[in-house]
Amino acid sequence: MTRILVVDDEAQISKALSINLRTRGYDVDVAPTGEKALELAARNHPDAVILDLGLPGIDGTEVVRGLRGWSSVPIVILSVREGEADKVAALDAGADDYVTKPFGMDELLARLRAALRRATPAEEEPVIETPDFSVDLRAKRIFKQGDEVKLTPTEWHIVELLVRNPGKLVSQRQLLKTVWGPKYEDETNYLRVFMAQVRRKLEPTPSQPRYFITEPGMGYRFEPAV
Repeated sequence: MTRILVVDDEAQISKALSINLRTRGYDVDVAPTGEKALELAARNHPDAVILDLGLPGIDGTEVVRGLRGWSSVPIVILSVREGEADKVAALDAGADDYVTKPFGMDELLARLRAALRRATPAEEEPVIETPDFSVDLRAKRIFKQGDEVKLTPTEWHIVELLVRNPGKLVSQRQLLKTVWGPKYEDETNYLRVFMAQVRRKLEPTPSQPRYFITEPGMGYRFEPAV
């Protein structure tokens, strides 16, 4: 059974999420604090996390950083904070999606399902080789100089979409629609944050990318041979 960790200090929201998730067949753990969230995540290894940013004790962004130290579990932020800076900080810390309170339950659950799909291994797929790293599409793993590179599910989904279209321009709108959904087609700041993270992890010189190329104002292109 798919296990979801709900992290929110508002009892009504936690209860509503738990009821809706269990009704749809999910197993649910609930944590009212960031400290309890990290404890439950380490103990039960959830398949996804729904996380509020405004928590007592350590806040949600620190929880994301703590999880990303050892796990690539999909993390969907649920917060009243609407500012772009808060969204970028959470995404930059390693979150995969961001939903603002008040929220529609159907939309939140759709985003949760999308995050889980992005983290689900595919069937037989090829291995893409470059001079600096290899991408195993079946296993959803990347190796650089013999060491595995840990990507978040969202980072992986972006890389996967680009490497499946070598040499082709993938528009910003296509990336945003495919990875986050139709409502996010104009959130280009999401792409800037995640592409910077992908380059830091995979490019030999992130400030001078050789593989993940920006086409200004249009999109991105993957060039496997240099």
